[in-house]
Amino acid sequence: MVTLTVALLGGESSGKTALATALHQTLHDTHGIRSAVVPEHLRAWCEARSRAPEVHEQAAIAAEQTRLIEAARQLPGVAVVIADTTALMVAAYSALVFNDTALLPPALEQQRRYDLSLLMGLDIPWQADGLFRDSPDMREATDALLRRELQAAGIGFQTVYGQGGARLQQALRAIGARLGRPLVHDDPALATGRGNWTCDNCSDPECEHRLFTGLLSRV
Repeated sequence: MVTLTVALLGGESSGKTALATALHQTLHDTHGIRSAVVPEHLRAWCEARSRAPEVHEQAAIAAEQTRLIEAARQLPGVAVVIADTTALMVAAYSALVFNDTALLPPALEQQRRYDLSLLMGLDIPWQADGLFRDSPDMREATDALLRRELQAAGIGFQTVYGQGGARLQQALRAIGARLGRPLVHDDPALATGRGNWTCDNCSDPECEHRLFTGLLSRV
């Protein structure tokens, strides 16, 4: 069995974990597809130590995130691995917080090996968690860095927007296209609209948001 690896990218409070959980449940309950969710190792690391990592600790955290994803890919019978972030997110934070870009090249090379990269849109409210989240500005800076680095490396990605079911349906549509089976039943009236919309490599989030909002208003 060939395992499809779906990598979720996005800054803090952008909905990665919620989407990963929803995808896992929907793939299993609705479509009978066995999936595995790989949690964010950086967050687990911070929670275990009650602090954020220092610059010299970033590389090991990124390496462990990659190891966890690869281990999930080897699980028997798993058709889809959903990575609730990748080493690229650790590299992005390292670049933004410590001005250290050394982790970006290997993280981008690893990202290239994943089948589908989904970037979280910034249309959900930022929420503090009382622990490690910084600010909406950090979330926006992370989004900008991810777009820039992915585009410069020639790595395709798709941005998913919407809250709750809307975002889930966009992600399922993208995964279904890679699996070669429909996971979302679209209204035929939308066949030339939202159902066929993809936004790989777009560098204008405002343009993406206008497109998404305009198409959603037709429903």
